[in-house]
This record gives sequence, C-alpha cells and structure tokens, in this order.
Amino acid sequence: MLVYPSSMDLSSRTLRCLTGRLAVRRGEIGTRWRRLTAGRQALLALAHLRCGDTYAQLAAGFGIGIATVDRYIREAVEVLASVAPTPAEVMPIARAKAFVILDGTLLPIDRIAADRPYYSGKHKRHGMNVQVLTDPFGRLLWASPALPGSAHDLTTARTHGIVDALTEAGLKCWADKAYQGAGGSIRVPFRGRRLKRWQRRHNSTHAKIRCVGEQAVATLKGWRLLRKLRCSTNRITAIVQAVLALHHASV
Repeated sequence: MLVYPSSMDLSSRTLRCLTGRLAVRRGEIGTRWRRLTAGRQALLALAHLRCGDTYAQLAAGFGIGIATVDRYIREAVEVLASVAPTPAEVMPIARAKAFVILDGTLLPIDRIAADRPYYSGKHKRHGMNVQVLTDPFGRLLWASPALPGSAHDLTTARTHGIVDALTEAGLKCWADKAYQGAGGSIRVPFRGRRLKRWQRRHNSTHAKIRCVGEQAVATLKGWRLLRKLRCSTNRITAIVQAVLALHHASV
C-alpha cells in the first residue's frame, strides 16, 4: 500500500489535549513500552475520527498492525468519552445563555433491511438518533448517547432526561415540530395547514431562530467517521462522546 503525507483541519491544541490524556492513561495502567508514543497514538485516533481513515490505511501509514490500530483507537475513544460533559455539567453553562436550541440528527450506519430498530422512517435509512443542544449562536454544548434510529426525537430527548433538565432549569428552549407535546420550557411551532396570520408569522420567526442549531449538527458531522459508521452500534455512543470532548477541548 502506498503511503503519502496528509493533513487534518484540527488545531495543535486538540492534539496536545488528547496526547496529555493518553499519557496520563499510560501512567495509570503502568505502560512500559509501546510501538507508538502517546503523541503518535493521539494523531492516529484523530485521523480515524476526523478523516474516517480505515484501520488498514492507518496501519500502513503508522507501520503497525491492524489489531494494534483497533486497540489504540478504542483506548483513545474510552479516554475521551470519560471526560465528555454530562447534561448536569452543561446546565450551568446553558443558564448563562438567553436560550438554547434542541435538535435531533441521524448518524447513518451500515445495517441491512432486517435491522428494523435502526431504520428511521423519517430519513428512510438506517442510523442512530442523537440529540444535540446548542447555544443561540449555534455552538455545540452537548450531544446525547445514541439510540436506534427508529426512536422518535421527543422520546429520545425524554429518555436522556434533557426535557426535565431544561424545565427544572427554567431555560427557554427552541425546538422543531418533532418535540410537540414536550411541555415545560420547550417552545415548538404551530402545526396545521389552516393557520392564522399571526401563527404563520410566529412559525417564520421560530424557524429563523431554530435554524441556527443546524450549525451544531454540521459541527458534529464535520468528523467524517460520523457520516457513515461501520462499527458495532454498541460503540457509537462512546464515539459521539469522544467527538464532543474533542470539540470542547478545541474551543
């Protein structure tokens, strides 16, 4: 396999953050020697998450075996996922904002037609449902654990307790029609075909505010691995949390 130099649109701060956490991890478990340094392992993990490079490509580029690549990436993801912010940690930050935006997105996965729990009727494809919370400027604050794509956005949000957390915090939240009936502090547009003029104006204003939240979804899917996941569905939550931790470390 041919090997060539490449680049990633990530800051050196992100690399240093992951390198430091991996170095601490190696000290905790008493690692004496490895084929790659903590810095090279961090670079390998970032190449997989950000660029979606396969294990075979990474093994050839870093001069190690595919099994070693898998082990290094799993370790990096676990380390990052352990420091990802929880809803309880995000709420104090969110309270300082005028409002937040709640939205859901589907992370595509490679599943067959028989895997019905992962099939989203809304998106007409298999995937995992992830909820995101953003500030008024579209910056990503929090991303939820992943649930099968067949789960409704409102059901997913309630399962993760984000609806109750927003209500208890008394924080205004803007969301789309999928969250109709959430209650509390979550504001949704009016539904129906024969709306009054003031209702249509309200929906228009609501859409202008809510569309900013799409920037957070774009931020999440800027990590190419999340555009088409080919791993076990049991690992997707850890990957999403790892990406969230890296995002917060880089801002």
